Amino acid sequence: MNHDPKRKDPFSELMKPLDAFFNEKPVKGFLQSIDQLFNKPFPFQSSFHVKTSETDSEYVLMAELPGVKKEQINIDVLERYLTISVQTEEQIITENDKGEIFSKQQSWGKSSQTIPFPQPINVNQVKASYENGLLRITVPKRKGKQVYLD
Repeated sequence: MNHDPKRKDPFSELMKPLDAFFNEKPVKGFLQSIDQLFNKPFPFQSSFHVKTSETDSEYVLMAELPGVKKEQINIDVLERYLTISVQTEEQIITENDKGEIFSKQQSWGKSSQTIPFPQPINVNQVKASYENGLLRITVPKRKGKQVYLD
């Protein structure tokens, strides 16, 4: 097939209006929103790591939650399980050159971790503190009666 450099590409004229369409607002803003969704689908990871340790008298749970406010954390205790939940909310506002808002996005999420215990938990003795992004929960071990053989 001979290719004549002087001959115009028939598709170039068709592509110009399509390029203009996809590079102008609001389509461009919409496409950027889609890109952001795939680049950051979950603002807060679907789960977070909880480090567990124990002493002779208690279990200690530590969770690193940087950037999370105390009000976003919920701790539920039920029988032999402790659940840590974190609610997240993110708002992205995009403005044009004049400071006018042309895009506003909000997202909410919930992340949780459930930790099983070998015995029922005494709900009234569980203690928790949160400081500088570090959640610390202590769960006292229940003491039973040791039976000695005769």
